[in-house]
Amino acid sequence: MLPLYEHQQQTVDFLAKSPRALITSDPGTGKTRAVLERYYQARINKESYGRMLVLAPLSILKPSWGDDIDTFTPGLTYSIAYAKNRMQAFQMNTDIVITNHDAVKWIANNAEDILQRFEWLVIDEFTAYKRRTSQRSKAAAYIREAFKYRIALSGTPNSNTILDIWHPTLIVDDGERLGQQFFSFRAQVCEPKQVGAATHMVQWLDKEDAEARVAASLKDITIRHRFEDCLTIPPNTKKIIYTDLSKKQEKAYNELKRDALLELDNGDYLEAIHAGVLVKKLLQVASGAVYDNEGTSHVIDTARYELIMSLIKERTHSIVAFNWTHERDALCELADKEGLTFAVIDGSVSISERTEIVKHYQKGAYQVLFAHPQSAAHGLTLTKGVTTIWASPTYNAEHFQQFNRRIYRAGQTKKTETILIAARGTWEVAVYDKLDGKLNRMDSLLNLFKQLTELEDGNNR
Repeated sequence: MLPLYEHQQQTVDFLAKSPRALITSDPGTGKTRAVLERYYQARINKESYGRMLVLAPLSILKPSWGDDIDTFTPGLTYSIAYAKNRMQAFQMNTDIVITNHDAVKWIANNAEDILQRFEWLVIDEFTAYKRRTSQRSKAAAYIREAFKYRIALSGTPNSNTILDIWHPTLIVDDGERLGQQFFSFRAQVCEPKQVGAATHMVQWLDKEDAEARVAASLKDITIRHRFEDCLTIPPNTKKIIYTDLSKKQEKAYNELKRDALLELDNGDYLEAIHAGVLVKKLLQVASGAVYDNEGTSHVIDTARYELIMSLIKERTHSIVAFNWTHERDALCELADKEGLTFAVIDGSVSISERTEIVKHYQKGAYQVLFAHPQSAAHGLTLTKGVTTIWASPTYNAEHFQQFNRRIYRAGQTKKTETILIAARGTWEVAVYDKLDGKLNRMDSLLNLFKQLTELEDGNNR
């Protein structure tokens, strides 16, 4: 068995001192293994005999957690609780129960019957609980008191705003560091900006010192390692390929932008009822098709899909992120016509199918994998790939950051690249710029966590 990397051992040692902890290390740094090793050592050293509950994205229950247990801590037993077998999985005499984020609502309803022997709560990708008012966030807050050890993991803790980190931290430390009242925390780290005539039309923006204040408050329970500082692998480069709208696309784009109304080829009219829908429809047009009010796509131009095909054919193994069903269908149709070997991962693909697809991709069976970021952003190792291509941009900074780490991670032996495709003069360029802004704010917080981790390591030497 491969020994722990130095940064993983540092994480294990940190968790031995901090039973309540946030791990904000980058994707691909082996956070899962470090947590499992800490739990395994606690059992060996007779510190704890309690069971562990892992809450994680559905797509990585087996590929990430189950496989890491099999590989690195085979002395531990586990069961995976899906919707069809939840009670059975909890009733099995296993050390670890692994389940998806939404299952926490069921767990809260059955807490008295199933949580008696649990001492460890591990939340993987804790941003799933950033919305304090969601049902699953309330359920997680409700069950937290049953656990002595609470560990939350995410390499993208504040992908939208510093407010994202408040509720996950509450689950971990009961509000000791960031406070028990959300509105009080918001007043400390954000300032209001009026965005409409009504008094309630306010947007809360992070203050300049928000990241520093939060990092200082959480320094004693947070550990952070940068991927590039931990592992030596060939570099990843990022570039934008700009395209031009076809005449038909440009006409449709400008008409929709001007009138919030577009006449489709079949004579029907598409209406954007408010600004959010308008932007969404403009992004669809830029990507090559647009959906009508009944959800049927209308193809406007296929040049972008052909560009992607040419990029794929020039490379050995790629993964392509798509955001729209019309992108998936067009890409699959072209790949089939070109004789390329490919597979698809999205919400329609079962967990078992996804596991097999990843396995075959890693063996080189597919030249390209078409994947929706929501289904493939977390936990999957796709290091056979050398290129990540974004067919169109996403607003979700977490999905963007995480998806880009599927090939650029431990085990990668080749130089890799990330290609972003955007049409000049469209909202696509603005979305990528907005992503950069979100990621810069997130990097500020993460860099502060890293500095504090290094300072703590230095004090302990």
